[in-house]
Amino acid sequence: MIDFRSDTVTQPDQKMRNAMANAPVGDDVYGDDPTVNELEQWAAERHGFEAAVFTASGTQANLLGILSHCERGDEYLCGQQAHNYKYEAGGAAVLGSVQPQPIENNKDGTLCFEKLAAAVKPDDLHFARTKLLSLENTIGGKVLPMEYLAKARQFANTHNLKLHLDGARVYNASVALDVDIKEISQHFDSMTICLSKGLGAPVGSLLLGDAEYIKRARRLRKMVGGGMRQAGILAAAGMIALTENVERLKEDHDNARYLSEKLGAIPGFNTFIYPVQTNIVYADVAPHINIHAIARTLKDKGILISPGHKAMRLVTHMNVSRDDIDALLSAIEQQL
Repeated sequence: MIDFRSDTVTQPDQKMRNAMANAPVGDDVYGDDPTVNELEQWAAERHGFEAAVFTASGTQANLLGILSHCERGDEYLCGQQAHNYKYEAGGAAVLGSVQPQPIENNKDGTLCFEKLAAAVKPDDLHFARTKLLSLENTIGGKVLPMEYLAKARQFANTHNLKLHLDGARVYNASVALDVDIKEISQHFDSMTICLSKGLGAPVGSLLLGDAEYIKRARRLRKMVGGGMRQAGILAAAGMIALTENVERLKEDHDNARYLSEKLGAIPGFNTFIYPVQTNIVYADVAPHINIHAIARTLKDKGILISPGHKAMRLVTHMNVSRDDIDALLSAIEQQL
């Protein structure tokens, strides 16, 4: 199948599979897995943090990230479109009694600092205690500008907040900006990295922060059932993802721009109102086009898309080639 639904569908290549099969392992809950330990230590140093913890998923990493900053009755500020607010089952509220305070995202994915300041609660027994600002980079494929990150750090310092980054696709951001990852991570108290999206690992995310913070996160990981045993089999794939699969993200970005341009040239598909910055393409679909019927026919031809309602999202990744994109475009045109 040619799969445009998400970059979460990537398949590990043979080198990654060999590394997984041959990884030295131990019981990670005891701290005995050498491959997990190597990944955590390497990742912490590479991104400018004291420590890291390997988690089963990005959702779990964000949950631990928020709960390690906040206590019951606290709140965190985030975007209305933030993944850890909108798409993670309300975990911080349900499992941590931490109140999210969403702020409407600007069109470029940023959050207005004036609106954020107005949302910070005063020190009053009537209100939840505002403790954290959480940003996402990329968000909907959009890259947060470097100058914005610096202003966010200043905002957090001014309001005595911690600053967390949901970095599920943060390497897409660094590649698009052509900056070293530390140029982004330096602004944050904590940060997550998803290894199983464009970087190509089959499972896993990292949470990074200072040593005491990660100690709390590790305890919470155990509490929510995330204490894995011989997890080095997974961590080995994560190490390859971070050391060998970063530069090739540019190919995904180039393919996304190609897909957007060619799809936008097909009558009834408007991609030009959604400029492509990384590997995610959006298209508004004209009302007379039954995109759900098209999706069903595409599936019969071995092509998967997420049709949506008025718009659809297409994502490029390491298992999508330029020829695959041409096959999608041709199949769509044949149905119009």
